[in-house]
Amino acid sequence: MVDDGAQQSLTDRAYTALEEMIVRLELLPGTAVSEALLSERLGIGRTPIREALQRLARERLVQILPRRGVIVSDINVKAQLRLLEVRREVERLVARSAARRATPAERVRFGAVAKALKRAARTNDDVAFLRIDREFNELCLAAARNEFASTAMQLMASLSRRFWYLHYKQAADMPETAKLHADIALAIAAGDLEAAAQASDALLDNIEAFTRSTVSTDF
Repeated sequence: MVDDGAQQSLTDRAYTALEEMIVRLELLPGTAVSEALLSERLGIGRTPIREALQRLARERLVQILPRRGVIVSDINVKAQLRLLEVRREVERLVARSAARRATPAERVRFGAVAKALKRAARTNDDVAFLRIDREFNELCLAAARNEFASTAMQLMASLSRRFWYLHYKQAADMPETAKLHADIALAIAAGDLEAAAQASDALLDNIEAFTRSTVSTDF
C-alpha cells in the first residue's frame, strides 16, 4: 500500500508534468486525453494521474466530461482579458504582501530567482523562463501568507502561462517579460512594498498589451 505522503508526492509529480505539457502545448487545446495513456507516458499510476487531472480541471486547463473523458481546454482571448482584470488586482496584493512578510531566507531566494530570470532573458530561453516563472509564482504565494489570494492566483497562473507560450513568439518580448518579473522579485527581496506594487503593475501592463496584440478586434 502506498502511504499518504508518497501518494501526495506522486500526485504532485503528475500535476507538474501534465501542467507543463499543457502549458507548452505538448497537449494541444481540444485534445482528448486518457488516464491510461497519461499513466503509461509518465510512468505514474492512474490514481495520482486522476488526482492531478482533477486539480487541472479546477484550474480550467482541462475539462472532465461525462462519457467523453478528459479534454484539454480551449484558449479564449476574451476570457484571458477578463482573467487579467482579476489577476492585476490580486497580483499587486500578493507582491505587496510578499514584500512585507517574506522571511530573510525567502528574500535570499527572491534574489536568486531574479538572477535566474535575468539569465533566461539574456539567453532568450523560453523553457527556462517558464520553469523559473512557476517557481517565482510559488515563492510569491508562500511569502504573501494569504491563503485567499493564493487560491485565486493558483486558478490563474497556468492559464496565463499557457496563453503566453502560445503567442509569445509572434507578439511578446520574452527577455522583457523576464526582466519585469525580475523587477518584482528584487523589490520583494528588498522589502519595498511600493516598488513591488509598481513592478507588478508594469508587468500586467505588458501582459495586457501583449494579449490585446494577439487579436485585431477591440474588446
